[in-house]
Amino acid sequence: MAANSLPFQAPIRSRLVVVGGGIAGVTCAERLATEFPLEDILLVTASPLIKAVTNFKQVSRTLEEFDVEEQASSVLEKRFPNIKVIQSAVKHLKSEEHKIITETGEEYTYGKLCLCAGAKPKLIVEGNPFVLGIRDTDSAKEFQKHLAKAKRITVVGNGGIALELVYEVEGCEVIWAIKDKAIGNTFFDAGAAEFLIPKLRAEKLEPPITCKRMKYAAAERETEERVPASPGETGSALGPDWHEGLHLKGAKEVSHKVHIENQCEIKKIYNQEQFKKSGKVSLSFLTAQEDEKNVEKDEEVWPVYVELTNGKIYGCDFIVSATGVVPNVQPFLDGNNFAIGEDGGIKVDKYMHTSLPDIYAAGDICTTSWEPSPVWQQMRLWTQARQMGWYAAKCMAADALGESTDTDFSFELFAHVTKFFNYKVVLLGKYNAQGLGSDYELMLRCTKGHEYVKVVMQNGRMLGAVLIGETDLEETFENLILNQMDLSHYGEDLLDPNIDIEDYFD
Repeated sequence: MAANSLPFQAPIRSRLVVVGGGIAGVTCAERLATEFPLEDILLVTASPLIKAVTNFKQVSRTLEEFDVEEQASSVLEKRFPNIKVIQSAVKHLKSEEHKIITETGEEYTYGKLCLCAGAKPKLIVEGNPFVLGIRDTDSAKEFQKHLAKAKRITVVGNGGIALELVYEVEGCEVIWAIKDKAIGNTFFDAGAAEFLIPKLRAEKLEPPITCKRMKYAAAERETEERVPASPGETGSALGPDWHEGLHLKGAKEVSHKVHIENQCEIKKIYNQEQFKKSGKVSLSFLTAQEDEKNVEKDEEVWPVYVELTNGKIYGCDFIVSATGVVPNVQPFLDGNNFAIGEDGGIKVDKYMHTSLPDIYAAGDICTTSWEPSPVWQQMRLWTQARQMGWYAAKCMAADALGESTDTDFSFELFAHVTKFFNYKVVLLGKYNAQGLGSDYELMLRCTKGHEYVKVVMQNGRMLGAVLIGETDLEETFENLILNQMDLSHYGEDLLDPNIDIEDYFD
């Protein structure tokens, strides 16, 4: 009889329990299953699908690339026969009794527990039918459905999902409202944003890439006899390239139209009737070539209107809230005295241990509270979710076996590789001079439409880098940041494209 079909009055005991079916939780469960092949590892997840890391590739010492594939939990159970997946959200954690209670009323007693419940979208407004958040596959598909009938949308936010969204959407006008001076503020500076903008404005020539991941997930969902997640539950985060395989096309015969409103936020949202009564005027879509002074009143009637803090009002079919996430800690706080970080995450020490006995946390739900390496910082990214899940399992195993463990090398240098506007983007160390005040220098190399290279220098040493395009410099720069070699005597030659820098430092 399967674990989740046992009568709920008999608490199910497991030495090791993981909560969360996202990248951190699944990675943690897989590592524990390998460490303890004779023990049952319980993975409790609200979503009918889990996120598995596939095609993992160690690009360099700290940089890694991988795909995230959605799978039915049966696929995971087949690969690891000692992982038992329980599909239900956690309703309550009783830390003193070492027990979790699920929404379905079942109780599970743990020896050691790892919380990997991720984060949930920080919506600009809750409960408005015209405001969509994009966080998991269900919400991405909901967005696709709405977009098919849309002629104009408003995107609010400036993080990774917003950046990918405005680039991928076609057949629809996009008003992009960002609170910063430049796009992609989380990932790069104004110079890199300027480098990317022409790609955003240009007609897209790249053919859409087909992706098996979404198709596979949809087929699995139809064949799996699972209870669907309730509307209040959040699935695990989208993986890299989440938009591939989704047909992100609106109802208009236009390729790619994006208008950016920067340094502003949403002041008010009106439905059609409220807007009519307000007597206010909305603006028509402004292309990059048009003079802002000549922008005309919009005669079209829209389902919803957004008033921005800069005084402008635009009508649209719906609004996408892509304004970041908040750690999903709520189900675990009642009656448990966790130490919580400033960003709302559960604090973990350098062994991913929370402030409560036998409870660990990894991924978006947690906030690191150890003294970090000078060139590492926490960011809620897929790469860090995988690293933390893997390392948390290592720490749980060492603790269970009475062994010591060293801090994982992943936390020595911040390293992330992704893709924006079809460019490869590599971020290393203090790539945006985070926490350096004004005591640093920047060195730049830019070839329009080809590459953008920025390095952050302090006292002649490299502390961070942003690499956009196929620069082939990531491994060299990674070594220079880790080695902290004095580079002051190289001066500007460090970025001279005619000098093969790799020969210097191999």
